[in-house]
Amino acid sequence: MAAYILAIDQGTTGTTVALVDEQGQLRGKVNREFPQIYPKPGWVEHDPSAIWESTCQGIGELLRRELCRPDDIAAIGITNQRETALLWHRQSGAPLHNAIVWQCRRTTEFCQNLQAQGLEETVRGKTGLLLDPYFSASKYRWLLQQVPGVKRLLRAGQVLAGTVDSYLVWKLSAGGSHVTDVSNASRSSLMNIDTGLWDRELLELFSVPAEILPEIVRSSGVVGVTCNVPGLPDGIPIAGLAGDQQAALFGQACFSAGDAKCTFGTGSFILMNTGKRRLQSAAGLLTTIAWQLSSERKPTYALEGGAFICGAAVQWLRDELQLINNAADIEELAASVDDSGGVEFVPALTGLGAPWWEPAARGAITGLTRGAGGAHIARATLEAMALQNVDILHAMEQDLGRRMKPLRVDGGACVNNLLMQIQADLLGRKIIRPALTETTVAGAAYLAGIGVGLWSGQQEVSDVWQAEREFAVQLAAPARQARKASWQRAVERVRSAAA
Repeated sequence: MAAYILAIDQGTTGTTVALVDEQGQLRGKVNREFPQIYPKPGWVEHDPSAIWESTCQGIGELLRRELCRPDDIAAIGITNQRETALLWHRQSGAPLHNAIVWQCRRTTEFCQNLQAQGLEETVRGKTGLLLDPYFSASKYRWLLQQVPGVKRLLRAGQVLAGTVDSYLVWKLSAGGSHVTDVSNASRSSLMNIDTGLWDRELLELFSVPAEILPEIVRSSGVVGVTCNVPGLPDGIPIAGLAGDQQAALFGQACFSAGDAKCTFGTGSFILMNTGKRRLQSAAGLLTTIAWQLSSERKPTYALEGGAFICGAAVQWLRDELQLINNAADIEELAASVDDSGGVEFVPALTGLGAPWWEPAARGAITGLTRGAGGAHIARATLEAMALQNVDILHAMEQDLGRRMKPLRVDGGACVNNLLMQIQADLLGRKIIRPALTETTVAGAAYLAGIGVGLWSGQQEVSDVWQAEREFAVQLAAPARQARKASWQRAVERVRSAAA
């Protein structure tokens, strides 16, 4: 009898439900978007009920396609938007407030106050993270202190807290399991990434009671079973959990130290496997837990860095400068010139991310001459997307103390062949694009499949994983160094202007 994994990829703008077979092939997927809520400038929320409804709708539509019988589903894997935090009622399961999304900045002042008290090194030493409203801890604190009625429910023992993975497991199991995996917990600023446990000092710092938090479990292994889910039989094991970027790393079969992946989305997210060593970055990168399998005594760690603006730079050329009609048009326009003609675009439209961390930086286009045109700006945009990643990846190499392996890529912009060739040339490493570009879905499916024995482990997953295309380095080293030097000068001008 055939066996399938139902993978739930719960993202920031929508939920994708997919079916993966035992050969690791994507058999079908459904995406359901849900509303974004902006109560105030800088505030971002989601309705947890809308998240659950989008999940149920996706499951229902996928099953109606009759790609498999519901009884053929061997396990469920979940991957999710990571730092988004929410509270719900222990008895009824009803949300107590909208979820506070990872993008939300409402707790900036609180985090800055902790920084002023000199507490950032304490937090970073225990968690590998910076003190920033991006992470879950300050969001929990806000919900516990600001939502009417929560303090009363807390005294009555009726409050539960978690990230989206926890909420989905709770709903899928009809309240049978309150868990989160180590990869999601490592993004909370509440878990000590050396011990894998909620940290008492951090819980006190952020005023979060330990008893409302989920049990921290490994990323692969049965953590609950389905109960009363529309369209699904009871008893299907929930056997894989991981944050979306960690799931993408697993889905790319980046199983050895030095393996790295880059997701080209609105921004770019880069994770590099550092093995069983927890590295403290000297270059402003984040340390995180990538995953922990049920058979492993210690987790696998990763370094993480991201550029705030990646694909969003192309959208800016389309929407504000109107140089292109569609995002896909940039490839043809940029390919119409051999190089950027000296034009540099530093896309710090929302500040500079890793490894610079200059939130006050602003974007700049320099090197314009009378002969510069839209094609040169388009080319400079693709090169900037690649060069930002080069900065991050070289910082990771320095932290790891070794040369990285070929870079695996995914995300919407990885279909741009010119961009992928530029990335290979400017990084000086081969770029590999997978056959299955839904790598977050793949990671959730692989973790769940290993969790129920559909695959024996990472080696079998590596055998399942397939490349679609490789991009070899074509640019000579002197030309690469000259191009990187020009970029660095442009970045330094932007940083100086922000100082």
